[in-house]
Amino acid sequence: MATGQHLEPAPGEMAANAALESPVMVIGQEFVTQHPVDLEMMQKTFSLGMNDCKVTDEDGNLIFQVRSKIATVRDIRYLQDAYGNILVSLKHKLMTAHGRWEVFRGESTEQKDLLFSVKQSSLFQLVSSKLHVFLPSNTTESVPDFRIEGAFIDSSCTIYLGNSNTIVAQMHQQHNLKSTIRWKDDFQVTVSPNVDYAFIIVLVVILDATEDNDDKT
Repeated sequence: MATGQHLEPAPGEMAANAALESPVMVIGQEFVTQHPVDLEMMQKTFSLGMNDCKVTDEDGNLIFQVRSKIATVRDIRYLQDAYGNILVSLKHKLMTAHGRWEVFRGESTEQKDLLFSVKQSSLFQLVSSKLHVFLPSNTTESVPDFRIEGAFIDSSCTIYLGNSNTIVAQMHQQHNLKSTIRWKDDFQVTVSPNVDYAFIIVLVVILDATEDNDDKT
């Protein structure tokens, strides 16, 4: 995957194309590369009870698909590879104060297959969203393993490592990507070297879902 245009970091922040010392591998080693990765997400909403999203590289090659059964009682979404194989399941836990999502390997719902969970950092978020991400080993959840700040509706968000200023990925409006397919809500995600880009895509999907649920309440 080639690299593209990147956002300039704010003072004190590590740029999104800067390599991390320790690899961030959450979903799979095959999604961790030694160079920055630019992906384009193309969303088509409310199609036959599904919420579809395609993720391509800069050349328009399909990398992931997101399928969402929004017509069911529970909000369940699946990240699939280009061949339709389910990599992880995203499940929204109902009746939780902070709108928690849990992400499991494959189609499992067993705790042994839990990869990470995401929840809002506070109950009331008026302008932009702030989400905290916790790995299963973080049982106290006093400090997040990652955090997401921004607004999906503005096609802008930044994903940080813990409470630091180290950027692991950024979402922004697309910049001269070659994909010929144009759906509703196209945008670009830049993932730092040594960061699991499948994990980042799932976080962006959860940000979208969280803001969509907030709009309905």
